[in-house]
Amino acid sequence: MKPIKNVLVTGGAGYVGAVLVPKLLDLGYRVKVLDLYIYGDDVFDIYKDNPNLVEIKGDIRNQETLRKSLAGSDAVIHLACISNDPSFELDPVLSRSINYEAFEPLVRISKESGIRRFIYASTSSVYGVSDEENVTEEHPLNPITDYNKYKGLCEPILLKYKSIGFTVCVIRPATVCGFSRRQRFDLTVNILTNHAVNLNKITIFGGSQVRPNIHIDDITDLYRVLLELPDEKISGKIFNAGYQNLTVSDIGEIVKSVVEREFPGRVSAEILKVPSDDPRSYRISSEKIERELGFMPKKTIEDAVRDLIKAFREGKYKNSMTDVRYYNIKMMQAVKLK
Repeated sequence: MKPIKNVLVTGGAGYVGAVLVPKLLDLGYRVKVLDLYIYGDDVFDIYKDNPNLVEIKGDIRNQETLRKSLAGSDAVIHLACISNDPSFELDPVLSRSINYEAFEPLVRISKESGIRRFIYASTSSVYGVSDEENVTEEHPLNPITDYNKYKGLCEPILLKYKSIGFTVCVIRPATVCGFSRRQRFDLTVNILTNHAVNLNKITIFGGSQVRPNIHIDDITDLYRVLLELPDEKISGKIFNAGYQNLTVSDIGEIVKSVVEREFPGRVSAEILKVPSDDPRSYRISSEKIERELGFMPKKTIEDAVRDLIKAFREGKYKNSMTDVRYYNIKMMQAVKLK
């Protein structure tokens, strides 16, 4: 198998991409980032002089932009999307156009452009609500929001393009947590840590819902591994990628415990529970990805909380409670994304 050297990362300036792209560059990959850069164009400033990085400010809905961006690439890691349910519901037409309608043209043009490997970041929230002890990849999809629905509908579109020379793989990641140069504070672990550190208060919405999580270093390591594995290991496969399946209340207790250890002598953070209208609850099994690919996450929620606390101490996040750049839905409103 000819090694993959040139990678296009759609949405590469986002939360996950901001961790993934530097890892790829450090490993010697030539990387193109295609992104709208609505959260700022400085995320890769320390790599500006790296000849292996090409940044393209553009929209995946523009097919001419896609063709130009894909030229010369061997693989696509497709991260670009309107992320999470509240952001999707802000403008359903916009979100459908980016998350669903743009998907098949991207896949088709990728194949026409000579891309050899296409990795799609779906989501484990396609399972919606399930009482199963361990939700495997064969579990019926039960999307309860448009975000979940369209993420799931893209999966069979990709799989039908699978062929010799065009290897496709779907990853259903758990909720990602931890430090990124393009930080998000609208994800469960990150939200609770931000509140605990800066308000000394942890507000739990609901609490009994079970949510799977994965550290941002682990999910980005997985995408790297998927560029290296033989075609037959991943082609046409769907893999869950998670680690800790915990209730939101349990996550709150972990955050509280880590913050108390990191700030000895400080008054313990108060935990407040309020009702939630978000019923999503499911436990994903990641046994398949460990069995077939040998992939096992190495970092925990505790690690993510400690990483975020370290970043707060180093002054990396200014006005983390109010700056719209840390909140997808608020930033989309601010820039009037269309």
